[in-house]
Amino acid sequence: MSEVVVVDLGMGNLRSVARALERAGGRVLISSDPERVAQAPRLVVPGQGHFADCARAMAGAVGEACRAQLASGRPYLGLCLGMQILFDESEEAPGARGLGVFAGRVVRFEDGRVSPDGTRRKVPHMGWNVVRSDGAFLPREDWFYFVHSYHCVPRDPSVVIGRSDYGEDLCAAVARDNVLACQFHPEKSSAAGAWVLERFLARSSEGRLA
Repeated sequence: MSEVVVVDLGMGNLRSVARALERAGGRVLISSDPERVAQAPRLVVPGQGHFADCARAMAGAVGEACRAQLASGRPYLGLCLGMQILFDESEEAPGARGLGVFAGRVVRFEDGRVSPDGTRRKVPHMGWNVVRSDGAFLPREDWFYFVHSYHCVPRDPSVVIGRSDYGEDLCAAVARDNVLACQFHPEKSSAAGAWVLERFLARSSEGRLA
């Protein structure tokens, strides 16, 4: 079984993520211990909550451990807020700093935008949406479950590996080297989400994602 550490930042439903990883074939440890986080063969950072709280948690010892694991080349998977914290900053928390792994910022959806089918977009974006990709780390086209009011805008479009549409082009997933992150919740995305977690767990703990 593939060993994976799920980081406990004091927010989000960690058990649902852990159970989904276990179903996908992982041997899972939930931990806030910096030493375990830094040495994790595979690291998953989930998140549901406010960017400021996540940034505050990442400013301490656990954040330094996450940076060490990221620098090691071992696989990292960020989910929802765990994806957003990889960027420089967020409109949700002016002045709070993300990890800066990807250049860019996190912005809020505009209220009242009208989709191509004539329906008015609701914020937060909550529900199922199609994600399209090149098939390397995600299915080429499948449905995934989203819950968010903010979305990532990378400065380098080449890191985007999954796109969706929610009244505008939406960055649904990014990847570079050992880092994979998605705005949707694979643990809530049925078979498509399980496929993504299985692919992540199949990566060598010494190898790189891309």
